[in-house]
Amino acid sequence: MSQAASGLADNSGCWRFIDLTFPFQASLRCFFLATYMSGIHITDIEAAINFWRDKKPSPDGVTLAPELRALAEVYALLVFYHEDEADEAGFPPKALDAWRIWYDTTADTPCIAICSTSQGDELCKGCGRTFGEVQHWPEMSPVDKRATWRRITQEATAWRFGRYADRALENRDATPPRCS
Repeated sequence: MSQAASGLADNSGCWRFIDLTFPFQASLRCFFLATYMSGIHITDIEAAINFWRDKKPSPDGVTLAPELRALAEVYALLVFYHEDEADEAGFPPKALDAWRIWYDTTADTPCIAICSTSQGDELCKGCGRTFGEVQHWPEMSPVDKRATWRRITQEATAWRFGRYADRALENRDATPPRCS
């Protein structure tokens, strides 16, 4: 491990702490997660970066908006250390604010109003969430919600990804079609 990074892991290998020092910045602390904890996934950081690129394009093709710069730093560290997730507690405040603004533009719930957990299923056939995720969704943090979204999207077994995809809020047009 380089001089810039030092790691800690518990016996189960559940987490690591990496402290990074840059010549242009005194110190940036990031918490990178291995397997058992929810974190902000690199694909969500990419989506947030693309959101900010559209919202605040570079005026000269070189200069980045402050939100983009903050997210790009975290993204670069994830890539450099070959990590997929970063704990929100380790995010620089400006990067976390930029990520949360992007998060607020995403669909909150994967629900398509066909809930089989109310019929006793442990996993909802409609949205793909577990019974516990459905029950605790309002209390879940944005990071935990995104982890659930990532899991159900990767599994792609729920009806929201097949026969009832038209019910998914993120697939709906802003204006409903007119009937003649």
